[in-house]
Amino acid sequence: MTAEKSPIGTDKTEPDQQSVTVSEPVSPAITAEPSAHTENGTKSDAIKSEADSVSLSPVSETVRTKPRGFMRRMIVRSPAAAIHPETVPEPPQHIEQERKERPLTNFLSGLLSFIAIFAAACLAGLFLFAERQIYAPGPLENDKVVLVRGSTSEVIDRLEREGVVDKAFLLTLYWQLTGRASQIKGGEYQFKKEASLDQVTTTLIEGKTIKHSLTIAEGKTSQEIIELMLADTNLAGEIKDIPKEGTLLPETYKFDFGMSRSKLLDHMTQEQMKLVREIWAKRDPDLPLASPQDLVILASIVEKETGKADERPRVAGVFVNRLLKKMRLESDPTVVYGLVGGKGSLGRGLTKAELDQSTPYNTYTLPGLPAGPITNPGRAALEAVANPSRTKDLFFVADGTGGHVFAESYEQHLKNVAKWRQIEGQKSETAPSVATPVAPANTTSKSTAASDTPDASKTPTTATPKTAPPAKAPAKPVKKKVTTPDAGADGTAAPD
Repeated sequence: MTAEKSPIGTDKTEPDQQSVTVSEPVSPAITAEPSAHTENGTKSDAIKSEADSVSLSPVSETVRTKPRGFMRRMIVRSPAAAIHPETVPEPPQHIEQERKERPLTNFLSGLLSFIAIFAAACLAGLFLFAERQIYAPGPLENDKVVLVRGSTSEVIDRLEREGVVDKAFLLTLYWQLTGRASQIKGGEYQFKKEASLDQVTTTLIEGKTIKHSLTIAEGKTSQEIIELMLADTNLAGEIKDIPKEGTLLPETYKFDFGMSRSKLLDHMTQEQMKLVREIWAKRDPDLPLASPQDLVILASIVEKETGKADERPRVAGVFVNRLLKKMRLESDPTVVYGLVGGKGSLGRGLTKAELDQSTPYNTYTLPGLPAGPITNPGRAALEAVANPSRTKDLFFVADGTGGHVFAESYEQHLKNVAKWRQIEGQKSETAPSVATPVAPANTTSKSTAASDTPDASKTPTTATPKTAPPAKAPAKPVKKKVTTPDAGADGTAAPD
């Protein structure tokens, strides 16, 4: 049997392979030629059959599916097909239908448009008019203080009654639309002349209320401070109990109108406690004081003995030296407080019997510090006691100029007393023949620093031994309590 070679293009393929033909111009160069290796014409017939299998249509494209394995699908396209892609069909055209004429609908639509435009124009005009009214000058002819409180309507009604505003409805609308009604703060305000609605609103929102003040002078007792607070009509509320002596800090306090008196008292107490803690932490470690309360007690005595700022540390040093030497303080203000308590003033001079009268505050009869403070000392007195002058002074007496002269020894002190008596005698010679009213033994009222005048009778003298009776030795000179000419009177005190 004669072996036949496979015709061209008839390679063996798998059964699932298919041949797809696409019309495409065929090159005339493709012809079937007999092979030199054909035998008995079989090769020519094979080529012919293969050529017959190829369509001679104007456009042809052969797509062969990829065989099994790694071969991919191969698409054989002519150059003309690659250059000229297929034409994309045009989208379908939408044919709009003609609308029917509707005269009534068109009229209503135009009318609504006109109304909307007209309303918008009216609102714009109204807005511009309202804005001008809000920033326009108000009716107030002069600056005025007005107390406003309560709800929004109550505040606006009060402003209108006081003549601050004359457009209450516009002000209410302005606050509601801008959300400022919730930001209004009550209080006592000062409104400027011709304040506009916007300026009034800003004042109420900022909350810068008028501040009232209460000045508590150094050396006031708690009872005197309460009387001052009750007399101030800018404060409100009652005071049930009088605070303990020495627990209130003398200072000028700012507050809003109608503030509670008890609330202000609590603030004064807290300020005093804070100040005492600060000063006690910075005290001289060699002080003969056991607690902050001892600091307040001694400062209250210094506060009553002198009103001169430069003398406070030296007066405090005298009392500290006497405590270190176990000497009695012998301070007249302590005797007065033991007799009258928080009233602050005896109304006359002390007698020898009163100096010898035993009370928890009489430093002529008791060693050391009294039972408690005799006033509410200020910052300067507290600082003076915490860091007193380092001297050897044990005595001081008035010098006739509002101050004191100090001495380290009793002999020098007697000379100072003699000088003071000479000044006292000169004053008595020039005094009118009419009787002069007796001055209080202790100047407890300290409204201003200029009126504070120390008394000679406040000067401590030599201390008697702890075992000695309260009565003083008759050999010591009699000490007279004389105030300065500003005080206008003098009084006698018991002998040392």
